[in-house]
Amino acid sequence: MLWALPKGTPDSGETIEETALRETREETGLEVEIEAPLTSIRYYFVRGSTRFHKTVHFFLMRPVGGDLELHDHEFDEVRWAAAPEALALLTHATERSIVERALKILDGVDVVEATA
Repeated sequence: MLWALPKGTPDSGETIEETALRETREETGLEVEIEAPLTSIRYYFVRGSTRFHKTVHFFLMRPVGGDLELHDHEFDEVRWAAAPEALALLTHATERSIVERALKILDGVDVVEATA
């Protein structure tokens, strides 16, 4: 089973923040507010015979409304998990590092941006 953070493709004219808010609402059913940018990850994937380069921007967000039951069809299950469980569930190491970064920010630890 794949466990992942919400993410998606911008609609025409959307900022990355607007995309993050919309995708989170669609994929989780929650209305959220952005607290702070976290980081971006870049990767490649192949669909058919085409190679794509994708950049995903992640934000620390706070729920302000909505309902997990209102999530879209992209995911079979959406739920809250305590940090240790979330870190164990997430399929991709890059997404675990995003959660670890958010936890450091919430704990008041200085975080230094590192990109390759």
